Amino acid sequence: MQTSPPKVVAIIPARYHSNRFEGKPLARIMGKPMIQHVVERARKVALLSRVVVATDDERIAAAVRSFGGEVVLTRSDHATGTDRLAEAASLLDIAEQDIIVNIQGDQPLFSAEIVGQVAGPLLDDPALPMATLIYKIVRPEEIDDPNHVKTVFDRHGNALYFSRASIPFQRNPEELVRPTYYKHLGFYAYRKGFLLTFVGLPEGEWERFEKLEQLRALEYGYRIQVVLTNHDSIEVDTPRDIERVEEVLAGKG
Repeated sequence: MQTSPPKVVAIIPARYHSNRFEGKPLARIMGKPMIQHVVERARKVALLSRVVVATDDERIAAAVRSFGGEVVLTRSDHATGTDRLAEAASLLDIAEQDIIVNIQGDQPLFSAEIVGQVAGPLLDDPALPMATLIYKIVRPEEIDDPNHVKTVFDRHGNALYFSRASIPFQRNPEELVRPTYYKHLGFYAYRKGFLLTFVGLPEGEWERFEKLEQLRALEYGYRIQVVLTNHDSIEVDTPRDIERVEEVLAGKG
């Protein structure tokens, strides 16, 4: 039985093959591979006791080792990043009650503050299995964009549903007051024991239609706490996004 406070460990899944951007983790940003930017940002977070890259590709592993990062090699047949995360967690010396933060390897500009925001609910509530981040939509074009996942939640901050559709649906568009829309940011915190349980669950029906893994947890009755953050994050999906990231970095001096 774990009696000491849970540790918070960051695992960064990184795969080489991508339909839209082959070799994305190794794309150069200001002279360094993108995965290095992500690891270096994570290392600045005092809450994290460990930062590990999980990959199935030796090229990525070699790059991580070259700048002194920790890496674990996983199988190449994982269907999702969460499956890769779970295998990495099982290979590492992490206790069942420790907290794993999934940091996306394609978000090199994430704010360090969000790690504490997403892990905080699990540190406060030992019974909570999972938490994630949401952001108030300020760009109207994102509301109907299926690439920006929307969510609704109860008055206690528990997720009710996630969808690629614009939820809530406004039945009377003539009303002057419009709903507030929240988009889901792909940062998760899991209790290690729950993470291994989660990947062992059969695919959920709503997950199959929406192609959203987090719906599996809700469909099987597990609670997901959502945390509202003021930090949006640029996600690198195409080579063009690299230019946006470099512009932001250059602007910060």
